[in-house]
Amino acid sequence: QVQLVESGGGLVQAGGSLRLSCVAAGRTFGDFAVAWFRQAPGKERDFVAAISRTGSVTFHADSVKDRFTVSRDNANNIVYLQMSSLTAEDTAVYYCAARLMWTNFLNDHAKAEVYDSWGQGTQVTVSA
Repeated sequence: QVQLVESGGGLVQAGGSLRLSCVAAGRTFGDFAVAWFRQAPGKERDFVAAISRTGSVTFHADSVKDRFTVSRDNANNIVYLQMSSLTAEDTAVYYCAARLMWTNFLNDHAKAEVYDSWGQGTQVTVSA
């Protein structure tokens, strides 16, 4: 496991942008695949994006494709989620999650249950 801390959330107007950061401590971050999930009040936790341990492979949910971009800086143990063209539907608590890179990443990257390290979450609120 690895310790994760998210930051960068806040209040933004519709159409605006935010960049979330997920900082890791405790392990070699480059060994881990990382994903972002979000949870709105009264809703289930949904997959947002995932990135392989080297950053060469990324996935984005259809709902955020072309608006959000996941990236990573392994030298500094950070994974980013750049969010643009935000709408009220993007309002949620955003979590980063990590797991040592595994062979089924391509198939399982969107499943919350496969990740064994989670951050505490950062709130993103988009005003209409």
